[in-house]
Amino acid sequence: METLRVSGKSRPNSVAGAIAALLRSQSEVEVQAIGPEAVNQAVKAIAIARGYIAPDNLDLIVKPAFVKLELDSEERTALRFTVRSQPLQP
Repeated sequence: METLRVSGKSRPNSVAGAIAALLRSQSEVEVQAIGPEAVNQAVKAIAIARGYIAPDNLDLIVKPAFVKLELDSEERTALRFTVRSQPLQP
């Protein structure tokens, strides 16, 4: 499964395009964000991605979770969104 890392400076439309492309090819992607600005950009990107895949008759399931990461010999807490696609319900 592919992992996308989102920063506070990430452009939501670009991240959404990457999420949509990965969902079309793999049906599952992880989006990781550390810090409030990054989480904000990630949530916006996921919402935009939902609109991008709707014409393909797909919808999203999102499962958020806290994860501990080791960055520069320092433990950080990140938010990981596991995003899966499923057929759109009529």
